[in-house]
Amino acid sequence: MPDVAKLFEVDCYLAGCFFAKSSVSGEEVLMTAGNDCAVSIKQPLPIDVISIQSQVVYGCVGNSIAVPVLHASGFSVGAIPTVLLSNTPHYATCHGGALPISWFAGYLKDLEAREVLRSVKTVLVGYLGNTTQAAVLARWLGTVLEKYPDIRVQLDPVLGDDDCGMYVEPAMVSAFQTHLLRFAHGITPNAFELARLSGRCVETVEQVIDAARCLLTGRTQWIVVTSAAQHEWPGERMYVVVVTKKYAQVIEHERVNVSPKGTGDFFSAALAASLLKGVELTKAVEYASRQVIASLALTLQSNSAELRLPAAGFSLSAKELPSCPSIV
Repeated sequence: MPDVAKLFEVDCYLAGCFFAKSSVSGEEVLMTAGNDCAVSIKQPLPIDVISIQSQVVYGCVGNSIAVPVLHASGFSVGAIPTVLLSNTPHYATCHGGALPISWFAGYLKDLEAREVLRSVKTVLVGYLGNTTQAAVLARWLGTVLEKYPDIRVQLDPVLGDDDCGMYVEPAMVSAFQTHLLRFAHGITPNAFELARLSGRCVETVEQVIDAARCLLTGRTQWIVVTSAAQHEWPGERMYVVVVTKKYAQVIEHERVNVSPKGTGDFFSAALAASLLKGVELTKAVEYASRQVIASLALTLQSNSAELRLPAAGFSLSAKELPSCPSIV
């Protein structure tokens, strides 16, 4: 063994060389037996969040909104597109489509190969292009969580909404149910999506809570339901319902009369950012709701066809904002 063993802890031998870790700096190096030559092994780029969802050239949906929101909160992001489109399909023209499965699976595998997952804290999952992507992602998550059980999976099961109905293939409902719900630490459906995933009526707050509780199994610790119990909204207000295994809470917030695409993606990313900062769940939901409301107000004021992001304010701590009115 070379004299450098006093400074390095040997990891393994390979073809006359060995990997070692410096007892001083912690840096990995590749060393050759018989001489003092050492080649530094570079450390992987630290990534806090892997965000797996749609991407558009024009617009603010999927990763095109989630990444800037997470970056503004100080988190590094590895963005994996599931579909790549010129814009959302509600425009007269739209080009692009789902990523080839070989590409999608390769992106996931290459993150493992680069050892990125050592630093990842959250995997954020949104719009998926097809059921095969869901199955591939489920296999990858199973492997990842076995090796890194502390990673939190936050799932936004994008299926549709009350205004437009389903905007994915109907088989995606069972794909989420069969493949992905079991991996989620938290789930952020809207009321329309909760009804499809639970198979239950969700017209009242009580029904929303009951439907959410039926999804609180295994790893899943919380469900946050947006646009919940629409028929019970008081005036120009609306509800977000937070359901955990221990409590349920209704958070009331302002309703802005504009409906750009991407608000759910924005909310999910803002919620993930607050939770990563250690904010308690209901406070994190309140703050994420306020961020979305501020963006919607700017969108309405500017008469924009797409969701607008405020120039400043994303870096504020949730604790600096007053609480939204809530009903326990």
